[in-house]
Amino acid sequence: MSDYGSSYRSIQSSLKDLFPNKSPVLIAVSKTKPYEVVKEAYLQGIREFGENYIPEAISKFTKLREEFPEAATSVNLHHIGPVQSGTLRKLFGIFSFTHGVGSISSLTELLKRAEKEKKQIRYLIQVNLTGEDTKHGLSFETLRSMKDTMIGYQNEFCLWEGFMGMGPSSGDLRETREVFSLFAELRDTYFPDKKLSMGMSGDYEIACELGADYLRVGSKIFGERDYAKETI
Repeated sequence: MSDYGSSYRSIQSSLKDLFPNKSPVLIAVSKTKPYEVVKEAYLQGIREFGENYIPEAISKFTKLREEFPEAATSVNLHHIGPVQSGTLRKLFGIFSFTHGVGSISSLTELLKRAEKEKKQIRYLIQVNLTGEDTKHGLSFETLRSMKDTMIGYQNEFCLWEGFMGMGPSSGDLRETREVFSLFAELRDTYFPDKKLSMGMSGDYEIACELGADYLRVGSKIFGERDYAKETI
């Protein structure tokens, strides 16, 4: 049996030692991992999970709730993949947060669906600060131009939590620091009350240093993913 809980708490402890004045939420990214891994992680005390693929998440976390009914209220499940209009209706009732709202059209659909479902979800706008075509999200300039209107994109059931972003695909830590610094500037200058979701297994310490409120860490907790199992 792997001790996922110890890995999770070790990361939390090391971040507390490095940055004693910061307390980000550590999301354990369990995508492609089987239900048995999620169950063990839950039994070992992890309560914040991240999943990219909606059908996979529904399968695993519905089963978790059936076996452990208290998980329905004690676990926060974060959707960290792109929000797509054709499947966003399935987010409600299983996810507490969705981090990948990458367009205003998707956001508009999410708001409409939330009112129809009458189930609460918190969302984060995905920001593309690297300019890479492979990444979804709104640009810095687009969001800056919307600083006075973005607050209107929420309702009773769909609440705006903040922004999500990723470092460059190259993994270069100097470039990553530049991107995360720009991300922090966007928040601190124009949306100071909002939260930032940035940082993964290879760069979460930089993200924490620069003000991340949510860290999305998978392989450092669960080991490397089996990419052959990744599905939409």
